[in-house]
Amino acid sequence: MKTWKLVSGILSTVLFLVVAFQSCAAGVADAIAGLGGTGGGAGILVGILMLSGGIVSISTRGSQKKGGDIALIVLYGLAALIGFAGFGIYKDLIVWSIWCLVCAALAFVSSRKK
Repeated sequence: MKTWKLVSGILSTVLFLVVAFQSCAAGVADAIAGLGGTGGGAGILVGILMLSGGIVSISTRGSQKKGGDIALIVLYGLAALIGFAGFGIYKDLIVWSIWCLVCAALAFVSSRKK
């Protein structure tokens, strides 16, 4: 199970940059259109949680204990919940929320095998 943690950690860390830039663009679009949407703010929160999950995933990939997996379930699960609840006009946030949901599910499966 070390491999999925390394791969998901690296991808989550890199995807943080994409999510952060898209969130800033969504926030600017909300401000220009005067819609008062929350997609940009929710995207930044999802991005920060993805970055945190990526760091935890990389740092705990060799651990045999369940603490890292539980932290990943919480971080990625919270990111998915925020993403699905607050996407607004930022529809790409649904894709990143699905990524977080998949990572949370993998962490859950990993914690059950130990």
